[in-house]
Amino acid sequence: MSERREDTDLARSFRRLIKQHGPMPVSRYMGESNARYYTSRDPLGAAGDFTTAPEISQMFGEMVGLWLTDLWVRAGKPDCAYVELGPGRGTLAKDALRAMASQGLTPQVHLVEGSEALREIQGGTLADAQFHASMDTVPADVPLLVVGNEFLDALPIRQLVNTPQGWRERMVALDGEDFVFSAGPNPMDEVLPQDRRSQPHGTIVETCPAAAALFGDLASRLAQQGGAALLIDYGYLEPRSGETLQAIRHHEKVGVFDAPGDMDLTAHVDFSVLAEIARHKSLSTNAATQGAWLTALGMGARAQALARRSPDHVQALSDAFQRLTAEDEMGELFKVLAVYAPDWPEGAGFG
Repeated sequence: MSERREDTDLARSFRRLIKQHGPMPVSRYMGESNARYYTSRDPLGAAGDFTTAPEISQMFGEMVGLWLTDLWVRAGKPDCAYVELGPGRGTLAKDALRAMASQGLTPQVHLVEGSEALREIQGGTLADAQFHASMDTVPADVPLLVVGNEFLDALPIRQLVNTPQGWRERMVALDGEDFVFSAGPNPMDEVLPQDRRSQPHGTIVETCPAAAALFGDLASRLAQQGGAALLIDYGYLEPRSGETLQAIRHHEKVGVFDAPGDMDLTAHVDFSVLAEIARHKSLSTNAATQGAWLTALGMGARAQALARRSPDHVQALSDAFQRLTAEDEMGELFKVLAVYAPDWPEGAGFG
């Protein structure tokens, strides 16, 4: 992991704030860092900091589009809206909508995106898309087909650490001019369920109130309007302890304090919390690893069909399939959570 620290504008701002007001919660450090990062650039591709599944192969977006189409057909082909959360360059939407249109599904297109830099790119890719800063302005009168790929992992997490004095919020403090982690002064035992409190000293537990709130609102919308949501991200399906906060810059892992505002900060998504929220809203859910889900949907057959059509791309297609589905690549680390409105059918690929 890199230790090349960079004195960014945001780093200097954070130092001033900490010197004046004391340590800040990890959630604030992560939230403000990512807000600065995402509003100022296109982070994707070889010239950026990371590459997402839709950029690896068109097959990914096609599988998403065909999965939504199958669900739509079995739901009775209602008028509906395609909604994507954090759509990157619009690549997933472009590929999914093309696959959907081939089967007769041409929904309204609504993109929830806060970055002006990315909106400009998305608008060039998807001419008819409507943009939204949040779900609040997405139409409320039709069923929603919602997709979020690598969206939740960038939302700010809260970290709790078990100290000899009890559970405390993990903070970002200063040691000289260097950022360091410290434990906050206030007891936080009540934040954790009783069965998770008796863990060894030093144990870190992560929660993501922002993801829970956003998903709760989305679940309420699905319960009222109908439809389904498909959320794909790296994370885990059962509750666990441990730190997962990481930083990516120029396609490499770097230290989480190396360049605040100039690197992508992410954390693993706890899908078990989201599934529980969905159940409380009377929604049904399915979950699987990305590799198992894509394979069950027939991505292998799609790769073979594309290879027969383009013999020069056989190796590239095989490499993309492996990267998206293999256990030691993205197949096991990334999870898929599907959420369905009452009276909507469940989707394919979950066994």
